[in-house]
This record gives sequence, C-alpha cells and structure tokens, in this order.
Amino acid sequence: MGHPKSPATALAAVAVTASLAVAALAPDAAASESALPTRVVTAEGPVQGAATGAVRTFQGIPYAAPPTGERRWEKPQPVRPWSATLDARAPRSACAQPTDQPIAIAGGGSEDCLYLNVTTPVRRSARPRPVIVWIHGGSFAYGDGASYGAAKLAAARQGAVVVTVNYRLGVFGFLSAPGLRAPANLGLLDQQAALRWVARNAGAFGGDPDNVTLMGQSGGGYSVCAQLVSPGARGLFHKAIVQSAGCVGPDGSFTRAQAEEQGKAVAEAAGCDDPGAVDSCLRGMSTADLVAASGSGHDGYRPVVDGEVVPEAPAEAIAAGRFARVPVLHGSTRDEMSGLAGLDELMTGRPLTAEGYAEKVADRFGADAAAVLAEYPVERYPAPGAALSAVLTDAEWSTAALDTQRALARYIPVYAYEFAEVSAPYFRNVPRPASFSLGTGHMIDLAYVFENELFEPLDAAQEELSETVVGYWSRFASTGCVDGPGLPAWQRFTNDGEYVQRLASGNVGGTDFAAGHHYAFWKGLASS
Repeated sequence: MGHPKSPATALAAVAVTASLAVAALAPDAAASESALPTRVVTAEGPVQGAATGAVRTFQGIPYAAPPTGERRWEKPQPVRPWSATLDARAPRSACAQPTDQPIAIAGGGSEDCLYLNVTTPVRRSARPRPVIVWIHGGSFAYGDGASYGAAKLAAARQGAVVVTVNYRLGVFGFLSAPGLRAPANLGLLDQQAALRWVARNAGAFGGDPDNVTLMGQSGGGYSVCAQLVSPGARGLFHKAIVQSAGCVGPDGSFTRAQAEEQGKAVAEAAGCDDPGAVDSCLRGMSTADLVAASGSGHDGYRPVVDGEVVPEAPAEAIAAGRFARVPVLHGSTRDEMSGLAGLDELMTGRPLTAEGYAEKVADRFGADAAAVLAEYPVERYPAPGAALSAVLTDAEWSTAALDTQRALARYIPVYAYEFAEVSAPYFRNVPRPASFSLGTGHMIDLAYVFENELFEPLDAAQEELSETVVGYWSRFASTGCVDGPGLPAWQRFTNDGEYVQRLASGNVGGTDFAAGHHYAFWKGLASS
C-alpha cells in the first residue's frame, strides 16, 4: 500500500532539484564531498552548529513553544520564529523527571524542554540523505535526546541525518487525572510535532523529508508502536525501528480507565483530592512538587487509548492491520530481564538460592509455577539468578517480540533480530551480580548504536559488532532493507520462515528464537 507524502513534499522536491543542480555544476566528484556549513537556516530561523570529525551537530533547537505556565498540559504550540542566529552548539534542558535511576538526567530537567538535536555527516552528498528520528526510552519518565550521541549512526556507510528528540515525560506528558482539563498523550503529540519539524526542515540539513525512519527503544519503542497506529503521525515517517518493545503485548498502552486510576493516585499524592479543584490545584503546583507527587514514575506511565491520538490499543490495531504500512526492523535483547533478576543479589549481597528462585516464580506465576519450574529447572542454568532471568525475559519480553513480528509480517516487510552478546558492557559505575553473567540486558544494545556516557566502553570485538549493527540500521533507514555490501546476509522475517538475525560479536547469523525462548511453552500456558 502506498504512503501519503509528507507535508513538505513540494519543498523537498525543490531541495532535491537544487542539490542535483549543484552536483551537475560541480567540476568533479570531490566538490560534492566538500564540507557542509555549520550555519543552517531552518523554517523558524538560522542556527549555528559545530563540526567535529566526520559530523556536524546542531543541539538544543526548539521545535515547539515552551510548555510552561499556561501552556502546561496543553498541546505543543508553534515556536516563535527568530532572526538572529541561534547558538546550537550545546544541548538545552531535558524534560522534568525524577532523579532516582541511572538513566535519569542530573538535575531533574525542566518543563521548558521541547528541543531536538541534529547530527549529519560533514561531507556533502549528491542526493538527500535518509533521516532517522530517535525517540529515547526510559519508561516514559526518564531520559533525553542529547544523551544519545549519534555520530556513529550519522557517519555510517549510507550516511544519515539523525534527529534526537526530547518529549514531555511522566506527569507532564502522560497524566490523565479525572478533573484535569488536558489532552491525553501529550508526550506522543510532542513527538508528532518533532516529526512535523523534520518534514519542514530536513532538507536544510541535507536530509530527505520523504525518507524518514522513526526509531525508539523501550518506552521509545512503545512510542513508535503507538505512532504506527496514530492518525496524527500518518505520512510523517516511512520506516520504523522498534527495539525492546512488543507492539503486540500487554505493556504498550493503558485504557482510559487505567490511566485515570493512576492519575487519580497522583492527584491525591499531590494533595489535589477535591474533585472540583483538581485542575487548578495541579496547575498551581511547582515542577518539583509535581515530580515528587508522581513518585519515581518508573513503569508508571504509558500511552493512553484515548480514541484520538491513540484510537485503539496498538496491540489490537496491529493484529488487525490497522496501522501505517511501513517496513519495520524489530527486535529485543537475549537477556532483557537480567538486571532485574540480579537486583536481590546486589541489594542483599547474597546470591539468589534455588529456594529463592522457586519462591519468586511462585509469586509471579501462581498456579502455573510448577509448570514454569519444570520448563526452567534451576540445575540447567549456571546460577538461580540466571534461571530467573531466562524465565522473566521469555515471559515478559521474548514472547511479545515474536508475537509482534508475526503480526506485522502479515502486512509489511519485517526484519527481526536478537541482540545476543554473551558478555556486553554494562552501565558505568553500576555493580553487577557476582553469581551469573548479565549477558545482554535491557538497554545494553544501545551502547553499540550510540555514543552514550551511561555505558562502559566497547572492546575491539564489540566495536566490530557495533560497526555491523550501525551498518544494518543505516542500510534499513536508507532502503527499507538490511542487506548490503560488506554486511552478513539477513533474511526477511516471514510467517513461513520466521528468520531472526542473531547479533553477537563474531557470531552474526540466523537463530531459532522461538526454541531459544520457549515460545511454544508460553503460548500453551496462555491458552490453557
């Protein structure tokens, strides 16, 4: 099925024509490879970036008006144009968030936060480059765009214009409290505003507004799932990369009732429990007090099925084929839950015992615990913590991943992967359990795609894998297909073949994902 052109099609055509004309007039090929300027004129005003090595960076560009004061809990509004050159050589504030997690931003951010960052190759290209728009994860409560350095991705073989985005988080972006006169899903609306900015301005940075890939991980991945079914995002992106988020699964969205139950709890914690005064009470609170009232926010917020921004649950819409028919690259890490499985050991200083493993399985699975323990006998694993990691990963992540790939593949081209490093870098200055290896846990794949100070540095073999992964991602953004010169072969996922690519240092190739994650067992358990 065809895709509607972006709102900037005419402008893009002019940009393409102009770039081709310049290429035609160039005296030789070297001219088209000359350095691009670090001052760019956007539709809103000029910006001054910087060039470092092989890339240009432009940071802290406003894509919407600050959602502060009377604009708190309002839909994103157009930014006021400027005429003086905006200094875009340093990032601006992250969105307001708690500070209790390793992925949180120091200082807690601000409500004035609707900024994005652009990274491009420094060299010219004869044709517009593909655009990748990155939606960061963090349980819809943490993180920012500037933490994800995109030089590696922008300067990959294909070359890309990479845009990393801030969007409202937690209580400011996903609150649905009864009595609060505010739209749902403001964080998703911010993302759509950023996509519209890309449609207007990609050409100014050498990008193609009609070749945009929307990419996200974890909460950012669930955001991409929601944007696939959102009417407001239709035509604003043309491919999708979803990392560690099962679009077809129970965790991608809240019903309105679930969201309002959570919102009511936040309002009560804030002392705004008078039903007739919830709106004025919450609007009168400071940023810090609202963040405090919302608790840590970890896993407490999700997109809301509101009938408008998210017309139906992404799981239902995708299963029924009611979503944007764009190619999707989708996958997960082999050990998504290893960090959580090792948490008790880190907190108590004692490894999980076999008895403790059985107790945790019983707490989680109730009447099904005996079947789970029989399927995952503790003696099969190097430690009880490793057994728990396998159980939780397969039950809560891997099954939803394969369900998603099967559902999508009924309608669109899908490329599926599993990030399966045996030994991967971990978060800097965060201890690991001693009793078992964490493998490739949740988020760790991002160390191979972005430059991010959260993670330990890669070794030589890991850098080689990183080059391969970035090559795949870049190729997909350019063409909608992952195969390319110098890259290991990767077959398309189909419901006949269900090919999943294993991504591991020195071991890239097909893997039996369903068998490795006990998929038939979990599907049988769900249907019994």
